[in-house]
Amino acid sequence: NGTGVEEFILLGFPGTWHSQVSLVVVFALTYSLTVVGNACIIALVWMNSNLQTPMYFFLCNLSFLEIWYTTGIVPKAIGVMLGTSQTISFRVCILQLFFLLSLGSTECFLLSVMAYDRYLAICYPLRYSSLMNSVLSARLVLSSWLGGFLAVSLLAFLTSRLTFCGPDVINHFLCDIDSCLALSCSDTWPVELATFLVSIIVVVASCVVTLVSYIYIISSILRIQSAHGRKKAFSTCSAHLSVVTIWYGSTMFLYVKPSAQNSLDLNKLVNTFNTVVTPLLNPFIYTLRNKEVRQAL
Repeated sequence: NGTGVEEFILLGFPGTWHSQVSLVVVFALTYSLTVVGNACIIALVWMNSNLQTPMYFFLCNLSFLEIWYTTGIVPKAIGVMLGTSQTISFRVCILQLFFLLSLGSTECFLLSVMAYDRYLAICYPLRYSSLMNSVLSARLVLSSWLGGFLAVSLLAFLTSRLTFCGPDVINHFLCDIDSCLALSCSDTWPVELATFLVSIIVVVASCVVTLVSYIYIISSILRIQSAHGRKKAFSTCSAHLSVVTIWYGSTMFLYVKPSAQNSLDLNKLVNTFNTVVTPLLNPFIYTLRNKEVRQAL
């Protein structure tokens, strides 16, 4: 695989033992709430016939994704901070990077699909049930998952072909693309270019779809005569809009750049928010903003 390094050492976060234990408690609590919260969303939709619509079908897929997204990161991060599992083999490092980026790409696609769904629901309310049927919603979800994993396959392959001569210390609690590029002793320009192009295709393209959908959504809402009607229409997409704003803001900072020379410490902070906090916020945002979910609870 073109590497002289068999394993890496993850540094995690700097600080005393007490600060590490405090971070472990925060990570463990956040992870538990994330898994329970997203699992509850899936169970509610599964058991409540009123919630078995395309919008909540997409939400179930998003919750399922968030469970695996945070599971691939937080348990290992806790081991790193406790000092019991600071090493990670080269193969596992590449595998973690692949699943992290693939699930992140899938989330971008799913969020754009959910924006398109809200566009049809608000702009074409009378034709919505025929336009967004079960077959189309299943195809959109399948395309999101396949597209997310296929988009990152080449990037993960190119990263696995890099040469690592040492040092073998990663200043992070996970294997991300910037950390790997910083340690490589070979030419990283092809990987940086591939990362930038994949980011443009996945993040920017899906963000454009979401933005265009919301331009039409907002223009349709503003044409509604009654204040109650406008409030009701906006409430159906406010939760999704909140999640989109949080997700794309941090994701664009991390990946949509021509070079990997950003501060690794700053990347670590943003990655913490993106991989630990955001998966926790999603179920609570949808619970608080969606009347149907609150009633099901």
